Amino acid sequence: MDMKHVIAYVLLDVAIVVVAARLMGRLFRRLGQPAVIGEIVAGIALGPTLLGAFPGDLDQLLFPAEVRPFLAVIAQLGLALFMFIVGMEVDLSLIRGRRRAAGAVAAGSVVLPFALGVGVAVVLYPFHAESVAPLPFVLFMGVAMSITALPVLARILTERGMQRTPTGVLALACAAIDDVIGWTLLAVVVAVAAGGSAGGALVIMGWTLLFALVMFFGVRPLLGRLVAWHARAGRLTPDILAIVLAGLLASAWITEIIGVHAIFGAFLFGAIMPRRDAAALTREILERLEQVSLLLLLPVFFVVAGLQVDVGALGLGGIWQLALILVAAIAGKFLGASVAARTQGLPRRQSTALGVLMNTRGLTEIVILQVGLQLGVLSPAMFTLMVIMALVTTAMTGPLMKVVYPDRVLARELAAAERAELGEVEAYTVLAVVDDPADGRRVAELARDLTGREHPARVVLCRLLPAQVELEVASGLGAELGMIAAAGDELRVLARELAACGTPASVVARFGTDPAALAATLDADLVLLTGDGDAAVAALAAVPETTVVVAAFGPGESAGGTPVALVDGAAGGRATLRVAAHLALRTADEVAVDSSDGRGGTRRTGAAAEALTRRGVTARPARPGETAQAAVVVLPDSAEAPADLGDRAVVLRVRPSGADVDEDLDQAVARITVTPAPAPGTVAAETTP
Repeated sequence: MDMKHVIAYVLLDVAIVVVAARLMGRLFRRLGQPAVIGEIVAGIALGPTLLGAFPGDLDQLLFPAEVRPFLAVIAQLGLALFMFIVGMEVDLSLIRGRRRAAGAVAAGSVVLPFALGVGVAVVLYPFHAESVAPLPFVLFMGVAMSITALPVLARILTERGMQRTPTGVLALACAAIDDVIGWTLLAVVVAVAAGGSAGGALVIMGWTLLFALVMFFGVRPLLGRLVAWHARAGRLTPDILAIVLAGLLASAWITEIIGVHAIFGAFLFGAIMPRRDAAALTREILERLEQVSLLLLLPVFFVVAGLQVDVGALGLGGIWQLALILVAAIAGKFLGASVAARTQGLPRRQSTALGVLMNTRGLTEIVILQVGLQLGVLSPAMFTLMVIMALVTTAMTGPLMKVVYPDRVLARELAAAERAELGEVEAYTVLAVVDDPADGRRVAELARDLTGREHPARVVLCRLLPAQVELEVASGLGAELGMIAAAGDELRVLARELAACGTPASVVARFGTDPAALAATLDADLVLLTGDGDAAVAALAAVPETTVVVAAFGPGESAGGTPVALVDGAAGGRATLRVAAHLALRTADEVAVDSSDGRGGTRRTGAAAEALTRRGVTARPARPGETAQAAVVVLPDSAEAPADLGDRAVVLRVRPSGADVDEDLDQAVARITVTPAPAPGTVAAETTP
């Protein structure tokens, strides 16, 4: 084929690749997957896996051997731009304030997958040995299992809005550290493979280290001048962009000459780009380069990689090898990240989410595998197996995150993040419904105690009065308004008493029997009811994020003492612990924990007491017979009260909130404020007519 026809073929192939990548990217977006997964699948489909399966060798016809070297050059250019973008997006400032947790999770998500990858490589080496030395093959498999794709992970988090949540930020921080560790290990492995001997590998690593030092301490300060240049120009000028492009290509060329592949130079140049006061410069560079890289050049890379993937050639023997690789890859990342997160005291849901997210490998994994194929470390069959692993582990991330982090949990965290961004400080609100004026003072004092040490906190005292007649003209409405005024006056007396003790209080008196609307308007954290309360509790189902406490007062004045929390292993038990802890913190007492099924001293009881103690609340398992003698007993609304309770001063039944349903024990108690609230000044009671 002459050069004229080769150029024509290259132009046609690039056009086909761009169209196929866009179509498959859109299809996979509709399926809830990142577009890059569809683009990779499009590249594989244009190779022997799909086109090659049709008669006539369509893949060879569409991508002749004479054309492939030119496509490979375009692919390498796209790869260099992509790795530069990855380097720019590795922002280690994300770990500020999270060093310990992020470092532990990142280390766990590298060490365990690396170890399992090495073990898998030892098992599979006899089937893929060919002319590859065992050491490079084993080390490369370990590194390939350890990678997390920061760009794809960021895209998954952004599409759900999770980048603004604590879990999302921590995941990005872990992935950033993971990237630095992974690329460093990969550089060492490439040096070992390219060096051919221990001496050759040391020489390559020495030159690579020297180059990195020059870049960080010599070139990086010079690049800092681009920020001032950009500020003076007010935009990204062609000269600034030309310097950036020349720098990244020169850096890629140097590392290629050294022997550790061009992608390291491009990545390193992106990593040393200025960060301080450079947000506008970074954004404009990414806007210019991402369009060309992602739309034109990278799809060609996917095809070049896809031409090496032949799923049909794996045969039955490849099935068990693929299963082994998938188990090691998924288990390594998930267990390594989630267990490390739990050791740092992170809640179970957050730890599980990190384990799922760190399994995202995506395009970064394909890049690394292509390096292994070019070096001859991976056979075509192993390359195919690892590409499938990368696609599976990335594709499962989105669906699994919807299970681990349901929309209701995410909505709650996003709302909290938005309030924090706006600087809003909402008061912890206890809405106390006073049905019987005779119990008014006891209800008000209990409502105050249920605020615990939350700050700011407030109590809203409410009287709901049933309407006697239809509200029409000349219907006796004046008498009913008089009832509301009288009820309001009674509540205001109690509100002033609470305010004198440092707890702001307001009053509401209105007609009706349903407190749900008022609870929703106030965004109440807890609603305190008295008496039967069944109808009101049922109505409050419309406000699922609110904890409901139904109090039953025994004869005589309320007594103090240690509250006993009767817990179960469900959401009600978690809510019960939190309510009892608030009471104990307010009265400077401790919490005794018993089992709601009557078996004291069980593992459940001990675990609950330990969780409160870790949070800073004095807690212990209940002593034999203590529950029967307790002055205050708190139990889930789903639990049966012990038969030997007798006449108690206060019995509190707790209906859990939606957060208690979604959270584990550690998360539930983590929401308890244990530090003393600031000493209040003179607080006037608020009144609402």
